[in-house]
Amino acid sequence: MITTSVLVLLGIGFTAAVILAVASKLLYVYEDPRIARVEGVLAGANCGGCGYPGCAGAAQAVVDGKAGATVCVIGGDAVAANVAAIMGLDFSSMEKQIAFVDCTGGVRAEEIYEYAGVRDCRAQNLLYGGSKMCPEGCLGLGTCVTACQFGAIEMGPDGYPVVDPALCTACGACAQVCPRGVITIWGLSARITHLNEITDCLAPCRQRCPGQINIPRYIEQVSRGDYAGALETIRERIPMPLSIGRVCPYPCESVCRRTHVDEAVGINMIKRFVADWEMNSGQRLPISCAADTGRKVAVVGGGPAGLACAFYLRRLGHSPTIFESMPKLGGQLRFGIPEYRLPKAVLDWEIEGILGLGIDVEYEKVFGTDFDLDSLKTDGFEAVFLGIGAWMNMTLRIDGEDSGGVETGTEFLTKVGLNMETGIGRKVVVIGGGNTAIDTARTSVRLGADVTLMYRRTKDEMPANIEEIIGAEEEGVKYLFLAAPTRIVADAAGHVTHVEYIRMELGEPDESGRRRPVPVTGSETLIEADTVYTAIGQKPELSCLYDESGTCPLGQTKWRTLDAHPVTLQTALPHVFTGGDMHTGPALVITALGEGRKAARSIHQYLTDGEPHYSSKLQRELIPYTMFTNVPDVGHRQRSTIPHLVSYDERTCTFKEIEGALSSEEAKHETCRCLRCGLTCYNRDMTGDQECLAEHCAKIP
Repeated sequence: MITTSVLVLLGIGFTAAVILAVASKLLYVYEDPRIARVEGVLAGANCGGCGYPGCAGAAQAVVDGKAGATVCVIGGDAVAANVAAIMGLDFSSMEKQIAFVDCTGGVRAEEIYEYAGVRDCRAQNLLYGGSKMCPEGCLGLGTCVTACQFGAIEMGPDGYPVVDPALCTACGACAQVCPRGVITIWGLSARITHLNEITDCLAPCRQRCPGQINIPRYIEQVSRGDYAGALETIRERIPMPLSIGRVCPYPCESVCRRTHVDEAVGINMIKRFVADWEMNSGQRLPISCAADTGRKVAVVGGGPAGLACAFYLRRLGHSPTIFESMPKLGGQLRFGIPEYRLPKAVLDWEIEGILGLGIDVEYEKVFGTDFDLDSLKTDGFEAVFLGIGAWMNMTLRIDGEDSGGVETGTEFLTKVGLNMETGIGRKVVVIGGGNTAIDTARTSVRLGADVTLMYRRTKDEMPANIEEIIGAEEEGVKYLFLAAPTRIVADAAGHVTHVEYIRMELGEPDESGRRRPVPVTGSETLIEADTVYTAIGQKPELSCLYDESGTCPLGQTKWRTLDAHPVTLQTALPHVFTGGDMHTGPALVITALGEGRKAARSIHQYLTDGEPHYSSKLQRELIPYTMFTNVPDVGHRQRSTIPHLVSYDERTCTFKEIEGALSSEEAKHETCRCLRCGLTCYNRDMTGDQECLAEHCAKIP
């Protein structure tokens, strides 16, 4: 019986072995040997930070084509290079990325209700969107800290997460669990190409800034003495802080929350201070650029928009070449803004730093004459940026406008900028009320002329910067308001002797919101003049876009500007983009710089992805709920004043720079006036002590 049982078991075992042997042949599963090789060169941490189940899962994903050579979040370039070698892939150095916390509110954000549920941000967010009054800010429960497997995040003393750059691997786990999108993974390219979104932590000043600079961040960096960091923050949005620190009319300050307490923070003063610090330090801070892509881009026009576009294209790894019609770069910065506001030595220093990144320039090349879109394409340029500005002057359309001694303010300022003979007389009449008119008048005073500025509205309606209007008056410019020219009177030789004008009175507001000037019948009057400069507006010269047959592949708007998509700045030709005054019409320098960056962003996406793209959440207008005017519990603190380098008595006989930079002590004082605003939060001074903000600055790590 026992023998029979043994024989049966042996038979069953033999039969099973035969079946398994046959199955192993029929059901053999091949494992790609590269999986083991890839797993062998990975970091071996099995952390799961890559999104796959350990290193074995990551290796399988690489071989399956679901992940790239850079799958390992902690291995760095060395591991990625080894994986690429096994897979037969090309490898270039990875762009350093890090988790970035876009919230400054934390414990300052007021609470809507008391939360007593699960200590998890996602759970709280499901309950009425979270307990904080700010709809986009950090909830402060630290879910991101729990998600981080590398100990790179901790909850800071202000109630929002703080990232340790040395430990962060940019795995993205923290960003995935954050229900508010407070944390994002940033690299150089992402920082440069990001456009403001309504879900970002946008203080009012950031919302209004045409360059989208992270103003609270750079002010905080200056407050703790991190000047290099502040400049890096500024240069993520504009490449010319030296120039902007001198010529920007700082629209950001008009919505500063501090205005509801005393006066706006001197945002532009702080920017100028830190920019001058670098220039006067005797060395340039390094500016990082992505790895070369070898993609060639033509930038037509070396003004603010063109310089910004070329700067950011180079930082994104591309190879831009600037084509400039003038002998020097700068555009209106060089030829439209006088030396006493922006010294050319300062402008040259700044432009030199931009070109030093590896940007080529071809001077005295006129678009439409020396080259065109077709020739650029033949020369291997894959994309084109058109930023030729708005140099065509509007005419008065009155009799005698072509008389000798009559020219435009921009022509006059360009001659001064090129050190050419101007032919200016002794009695000058400037017609206009914008910044060009003011610059023309103040420059004429410095050349020894008796100057009258004629404007058809009142001082209150002048579009020029108020500081410039006051400065011109202090220097002796006489204002003739509510006066419009009707004809130019010339002598027998055809040279101007007088300007005839008619008195005006203000009627109902027009489309600009300003009261429309209405002529007063019979009030014509003559004013003596041997030189007349007109500065009533400019527009782009688009004739260079037309070919010999009179056709133009690019559209134009009813304002005679180049038509383009309002966000991507892409024209009717997919590889052609525009920006600056050519697109907007005459605008602020910082607006042109901002458009240059946006165009570079779109060109980068066009070259890498085939087309530009953007989010549906872009911030275009001021966010209403952030514009509250009740700012309690903040003590008064006096605003700093800009130092003057030249006395009032000397100003009219010199082109030396008028305004200087704050001292380090003054800059620290001004940064401590900043309330560090978020969307709804700001730093409060609960004691009313005027030194409280200074104490806050001292505590910043």
